[in-house]
Amino acid sequence: MHVQLVERYGRGIRAALLAAVVTAVAPDVALAQRALSLEDALAMAERGSENVGIARAGVTRARGELRQARSELFPQLSGSASYTRALASEFEGISLGPPDERPLCQPFMPPAAGLTPAERLDTLEAAVALATDCRESGGLDFGELPFGRENTFRLGLNATQTLFSGGRVIAQSRAAEAGRRIADIGLTSAQAQLTLDVAGAYYDAVLSERLYDIAQATLVQAETTLTQTRLGFQVGTQPEFDVLRAQVTRDNQVPIVVRRRTDRELALMRLKQLIDLPLEQPVVLTTRLEDSTTAAPAVVAGPEFTPADTIPGERAPVRQAAEAVEVQESLRRIAASQRLPSVSLSSQYGRVAYPAGGVPGWSDFRTNWNLGVSVALPIFTGGRISGDVLVADANLAEQRLRYEQTRELAQLDTRNTLAQLEAAQAQWEASAGTVEQAARAYQIAEVRYREGISTQTELSDSRILLQQAQANRALAARDLAVARMRVALLRDLPLGGGAGSAAQSGAGTGAGAGGQTQQERPRQATAADATQASFGAGVP
Repeated sequence: MHVQLVERYGRGIRAALLAAVVTAVAPDVALAQRALSLEDALAMAERGSENVGIARAGVTRARGELRQARSELFPQLSGSASYTRALASEFEGISLGPPDERPLCQPFMPPAAGLTPAERLDTLEAAVALATDCRESGGLDFGELPFGRENTFRLGLNATQTLFSGGRVIAQSRAAEAGRRIADIGLTSAQAQLTLDVAGAYYDAVLSERLYDIAQATLVQAETTLTQTRLGFQVGTQPEFDVLRAQVTRDNQVPIVVRRRTDRELALMRLKQLIDLPLEQPVVLTTRLEDSTTAAPAVVAGPEFTPADTIPGERAPVRQAAEAVEVQESLRRIAASQRLPSVSLSSQYGRVAYPAGGVPGWSDFRTNWNLGVSVALPIFTGGRISGDVLVADANLAEQRLRYEQTRELAQLDTRNTLAQLEAAQAQWEASAGTVEQAARAYQIAEVRYREGISTQTELSDSRILLQQAQANRALAARDLAVARMRVALLRDLPLGGGAGSAAQSGAGTGAGAGGQTQQERPRQATAADATQASFGAGVP
């Protein structure tokens, strides 16, 4: 009965594994497989990252604000042109008529010949009266004034220049300049964070693929052991109990393979999402984590970094906080400048014409030009300026405290990053040679079991140790690569940012609950594998 149940469930598990493997390795007929290196992934992420695009927009906005602030240092010129059509006027009833019919201020014309002396005398008296009226009016021709005119054309040019503003304009420029530097640091920080995220996701995908290969190789080993045990049972050299134990060991390895395959697919989808690659696009990762026992491979070495990159005061958040202090100091100067007078120079130049009809010529325009200086001094504002200064003082004090707080956090984060690098280096060195030793031990155990001088328990233990050594070696390579990358980018990274572990980046290396560290996850996974294998081997 027990044998039948094992056979039945064993066939079901093998069928599920076969379907999963076929689904995983089936070629995509729509999209061709694409080779993807770490450098390619970083370049693709840089082009399509929304966070980097937002940071670039912030830099552009900061540059525009800087231009706005500096604009008050220069003269402000504006031109104007207007046309007015009078539909009705209060001066319509006193119009003097067309220019050729206006007697007022007309030049004196001698009387025409042939007039009688009386007519000539009347003409002279009228001319004297008109001359008197013209002299009393100041010699003006009221026909040239705009009263009641239907058409008015105006051209103007206005110029203003701030001579003194109590330091407000200079403080505005300094605040805008500090804001531009903050935006530049933010862009560099976003690019560094993107680089670390993509590198971490890429290494997580490579690690997941490596763990999947290890699980598959272990399944093949278990299948080989089951085949040999069945042959021994058939010839009478192996008991039925060893066959059952070998079969359970093999079947227990099947869900581990499925779990590793799922972890690999999730890690690849996370990487594709970061680099804006279609999720259905099949990829082959060409940058590998080599399990070399002689030296760390080049990919593990990561980019070069200098000791200056690890100085807390050089961290991007600290530099941004320092610039923010500069902004608040400038805003405080702006608030205090309201107590001082402001002096500005202005000039208006205009040309005006009142044609009787049509468009006037340039000679028809008359000139208006004036120059003035204005001084503004607040005398009483009801406490508004004092309130602005108090708010600016509070903001400045708060920003200075935030700067000190950021420096302290940067020191802690820097020490933590360096400690992670040291631990990753130690793990990499400690894992050197372990895989070869475990592989050699498994070969010996396999020969001993085949020759009948050892038990299946010894063979299962050797297989478990080999799987653990291979997983730990791959994990150590991944952690060292990411740790070196993070230290290399440390100067521009935000505080606490970075794919410090596969657990944080969502790669997943096997069993284990969320929130566990990268070191805990593989150890618990291999412990679960060992428990399953030991149960299959009959170990209590």
